[in-house]
Amino acid sequence: MAGDLSNQAVIGVDIGGTKVAVGLVDREGKILAQTRKPMAATGTAEAALQAVIGAIDALCAEAFLNAAAQRSAIGICAPGPLDPRTGVVINPPNLTAWRNFPLADRVAGVYHVPVKVDNDANAAALAETRWGAARGYHYVFYATLGTGIGTGIVFDGRIYHGNTGAAGEGGHVTIDYHGPRCGCGKLGCIEALAAGPAIAKRAQAKFSGGNARPSAILDLAGSKIDSITSEMVGKAYAAGDPIAREVLQETAELLTIWLGNMIDLLDPDVIVMGGGVAAMMSPFFSDIKNRLPAWCVNPRCQEIPLLLAHYKADAGIAGGAAICP
Repeated sequence: MAGDLSNQAVIGVDIGGTKVAVGLVDREGKILAQTRKPMAATGTAEAALQAVIGAIDALCAEAFLNAAAQRSAIGICAPGPLDPRTGVVINPPNLTAWRNFPLADRVAGVYHVPVKVDNDANAAALAETRWGAARGYHYVFYATLGTGIGTGIVFDGRIYHGNTGAAGEGGHVTIDYHGPRCGCGKLGCIEALAAGPAIAKRAQAKFSGGNARPSAILDLAGSKIDSITSEMVGKAYAAGDPIAREVLQETAELLTIWLGNMIDLLDPDVIVMGGGVAAMMSPFFSDIKNRLPAWCVNPRCQEIPLLLAHYKADAGIAGGAAICP
């Protein structure tokens, strides 16, 4: 890697429960090099930190970064809850090794560069605003739909963190207080109704009680109802399966209700959706927009673009880079 990248590129780090993905990202949002290493999520705090440092070191070695490039900035997407102002990771349920852990300070102490920490949805929202699907927009609402639902809000190029840094938990907005209990403890959150596991449960329910309708979903699951996943629903829908279409249409209706609330609250000029479930739901984006007036008081709600995110599996790396100054 050429040494003149030191004035352009930053290191983006995406920490998950099982992996640390690290990339070198230029000032236009292009990922120039990347690597992945295992994450030590359940051991000691120091072991988890060493997993992150090891991944950063591996990137530097693989990309032949010189000393000047290594003195660039590092941006880290870490599991929340966390404090983006101090860079302290508070108590993430999927990363039990860290409790009130000063991640930014510890990483800065190793590399002697500016280090920023934020949650993945906030950071991905900023990456999409700076370099991706929301480029040129001023009031951005971003949602990542996958195993859970995370959201980020960017106003005039800045993440909206709120008073304590905890703003943007749109996945835990209740749309049905009689609904299923979410992992956060609340009832009827959109995450509990429209994330990947919820889609799988909705599909499983279609075959319960002796319902033996033939379906590509069951074929993919080997006729085992409990083995049905949201990915299988997506594949069955792509093959023209009517039950899969039912499941995804019901999911689209739930997302419409939720997005109507988000529009009435935030009045964004664009909505960007990322993650595996968002890609699966993208054929329904036009249906969602068409149904918005029934769930939104904003008379111009249908003018808001609903776009698929530019960054896919690399959203965390790009997001980490985006939060760097």
